[in-house]
Amino acid sequence: MAYKPRTKSTELIILGFLNTRMTLPEKDMQHYFSLKKGYEGEVLFDSLTEKLQCECYILNDLLFKVNNTMFQIDSLIISETIYVYEVKNFEGDYFYDAAADRLYKKPKKEYNNPLHQLNRGESLLRQLFQNIGYNFPIEAQVVFINPEFTLYQAPLDRPFIFPTQVNSYLKKFDLSPSRLSGKHKLLADKLISLHIEENPYTLLPPYKYEDLRKGNICEVCNSFSITVSGQKCICGDCGHEELVTSAVLRSVEEYRLLFPDRKITTSEIHEWCKVVESKKRISRILRGYFKTVGDRRWVYYE
Repeated sequence: MAYKPRTKSTELIILGFLNTRMTLPEKDMQHYFSLKKGYEGEVLFDSLTEKLQCECYILNDLLFKVNNTMFQIDSLIISETIYVYEVKNFEGDYFYDAAADRLYKKPKKEYNNPLHQLNRGESLLRQLFQNIGYNFPIEAQVVFINPEFTLYQAPLDRPFIFPTQVNSYLKKFDLSPSRLSGKHKLLADKLISLHIEENPYTLLPPYKYEDLRKGNICEVCNSFSITVSGQKCICGDCGHEELVTSAVLRSVEEYRLLFPDRKITTSEIHEWCKVVESKKRISRILRGYFKTVGDRRWVYYE
């Protein structure tokens, strides 16, 4: 298990909610799908690193600030060497122009060269280590995780790990046993303590409560075709069943993320959920899971 597991960013979660409840502008839609695809690739790589049996600390999704510069690391493995990975979920046919140090998707659409991001992150991580008094060797690699990815003209001297190489690369960790000391754990704990939880450069489109579609959403297929039958919410599209209480609490959490400045009241959540007809039922759920603030007409929940 990862010493620091990966979680979805608030930006990705909110964009997912907005994509379901409104029509995103084209640039925001592209940004959302780019974040989503990147996250899916990182999770796929996590599923492989979690199988490692050797002594190591796996830290996923790190965000640091060093010398007033922010940088992010997709995955980091602390062994006798510190391994840093930039994970890319590219799909399709690409080619590498070594002379220009550029990456293209065929026929010739240029993409940011992940090596530049990798080198920047490695350099800043070395500076961070110097600042906190650690001196471990660092190896940095770009992992192309998608099995549908092909890179033509790939130079042999670049730190690339291709989809067909990932499993054999990770097996080498277990074949080369490492011996970790307390210093390695201290480093892992220090890096986690320095991790910045919220990215200050989050990009979200403007949105208003009045413009978003209301209603409970199926937790499996994101459909609004939800009906309430007794204690359950049933999706008319995929057939998934969920307890009403669970569905309402999910909707409350969505509401809180989208509108942190709005109060959680019975009327607001009743309107937001839409399919739960009884306000008393909403009120019972809120009282059971949240702290009640105020009295009578002015009651809200925290």
